[in-house]
Amino acid sequence: MLKIILPTIMLLPMTLLSPPKFLWTNTTLHSLLIAILSLQWLTQTYYPYKNLTPWTGIDQISSPLLVLTCWLLPLMIMASQNHLQQEPMARKQIFISTLITVQPFLLLAFSTTELMLFYITFEATLIPTLILITRWGNQPERLSAGIYLLFYTLVSSLPLLVTILHLHTQAGTLHLMILKLTHPTITSPWSQLLSSLALLTAFMVKAPLYGLHLWLPKAHVEAPIAGSMLLAALLLKLGGYGIMRITLLTGPLPNHLHYPFLTLALWGALMTSSICLRQTDLKSLIAYSSISHMGLVIAASMIQTHWSFAGAMILMIAHGLTSSMLFCLANTNYERTHSRILLLTRGLQPLLPLMAIWWLLANLSNMALPPTTNLMAELTIMIALFNWSPPTIILTGTATLLTASYTLFMLLTTQRGQLPPHITSLQCSNTREHLLMTLHILPLLLLLLKPELISCYPS
Repeated sequence: MLKIILPTIMLLPMTLLSPPKFLWTNTTLHSLLIAILSLQWLTQTYYPYKNLTPWTGIDQISSPLLVLTCWLLPLMIMASQNHLQQEPMARKQIFISTLITVQPFLLLAFSTTELMLFYITFEATLIPTLILITRWGNQPERLSAGIYLLFYTLVSSLPLLVTILHLHTQAGTLHLMILKLTHPTITSPWSQLLSSLALLTAFMVKAPLYGLHLWLPKAHVEAPIAGSMLLAALLLKLGGYGIMRITLLTGPLPNHLHYPFLTLALWGALMTSSICLRQTDLKSLIAYSSISHMGLVIAASMIQTHWSFAGAMILMIAHGLTSSMLFCLANTNYERTHSRILLLTRGLQPLLPLMAIWWLLANLSNMALPPTTNLMAELTIMIALFNWSPPTIILTGTATLLTASYTLFMLLTTQRGQLPPHITSLQCSNTREHLLMTLHILPLLLLLLKPELISCYPS
């Protein structure tokens, strides 16, 4: 664990001491090296908690998310390069330092074996994200978006803290290994129900569950590109990871807790897919599609079977890479046309023919077309839900149909049709952007060759 966390922390002095000419090169290459080193964690999924230390341990649930965290830092730095070009050197250094600061917190949150440390790192990721949105966002609304993010997260995680403290008084420890063995007995069924509810609420808001999702589109729309990638690919996964960890810990959930969350998650997948069909803002559309996909993850992790956990984990990784890629593509359009409105940025295929290929690949992945990892994940989740209750197939089937509809709508609007009269010439796509898209799509396609690396349990 330390051989990844220490080089990550050493990125901070490197950022501050690098000469201006080599700032981007040094930070990108160093973080890419850390990402490649972290790939060894995927091979250790067969030996749960092999790297056990008193505070951290890596098992099948955490290793894919840890690798995703390391993989996305160089991509975020690469994506931010263009829009920070005109900024003074000090601002560039602060921006990159803020991005780097999130990574140790996320690595600890995904690998910790102690609930209080998990809570602290879970909350600590909020601060750099807030700085990114409020300091580097585009519109004046970024402050209200930051306030939404802050208060939704804080209000929902207070019950989580209270429950963790209550659990400590009951069991005398917060170490996950020991809690798994002892299964602390809660005194009354009411306190059992309330503590399960409190533990889940914080993660439901982070994931986010439909109804508790209003902070997400705001935050996405106002965030700079690195902020959007961080939110979509990693911070939403903290919610899914928390649900999987806690549901495993608290044993079988009370039945009447399943139903409202499952219903909201599946209904949310349906509703947000419908909302996507009438979005005019490109980033907002991608943000709502994230809520729809995470709805499936919540539904799967609530029924607590091997299949559903495997499906939820694969979908989290696949969605992390796909949505991050879509945000990067939306950003390349925004940097050239200075607008996110679909009507004003349509028909760009003749001007950016190579970008059209990346748009096609990203949208096909989002639609879960074969041979993408998204298809495997969605099929696994649909089968697990169908086994649990056959009527769910109606909701999941309709959600899939709507996903295909809005994804095709997004592809056709941005790439095809009449070019708006105000666009006469655009800057060509460059190597950095193509490399960025390649590093997103390549893992997605390669993981299909050996999906047990990310499927939560060895095949």
